[in-house]
Amino acid sequence: MARYTGPTTKIARKFGEAIFGYDKVLEKRNFPPGQHGVTRKRKKVSEFGLQLKEKQKAKHTYGLLERQFRRFFDIAHRKSGPTGEILLQLLESRLDNVVFRMGFAPTRRAARQMVSHKHIKLNGFICNIPSTILKPGDKISPREKSSDLDIIAQAVAKRNKKYSWLELDTATMTGTFIAVPQRTDIPENINEQLIVELYSK
Repeated sequence: MARYTGPTTKIARKFGEAIFGYDKVLEKRNFPPGQHGVTRKRKKVSEFGLQLKEKQKAKHTYGLLERQFRRFFDIAHRKSGPTGEILLQLLESRLDNVVFRMGFAPTRRAARQMVSHKHIKLNGFICNIPSTILKPGDKISPREKSSDLDIIAQAVAKRNKKYSWLELDTATMTGTFIAVPQRTDIPENINEQLIVELYSK
């Protein structure tokens, strides 16, 4: 599956938010990228423009391109309940995202690469599919040969956020996906209703 591999700071400046995590450049240059990013007068954004921007922000936040993101939306739309909330729950339940939330990787990009390179085990078996949707009770851990990698050790040491739907045993380096997160538990600043309105046109 293709993915965006360009500069993350440029994208973060576009949305005016640190959607990829802390970025010292964004603090110094918190204005849109481009030659006239500071002085250029911005036209009033249309309703469609707001909806499109919110979708693009969600795609970049979770590291998906249009085709895969639309597939997740279609799955959410077929389920009973608020489509936007279910969409975010599906995105949060992806293996690469959970590896990132657990603290095994410093970023979602690193988590995706870690899964693709077979460094992560799911329920005791190596899984190299980042888009795998986890179910409550699933166990995630680094492979035995990968558990002493510097990137994992450093990421776990710097882990300063805990989430109610995840549990990590640092002694055994095993994480548990306890439950599907509720919308109020998901920290991402995304207005999912705008995405639903965009795809509903």
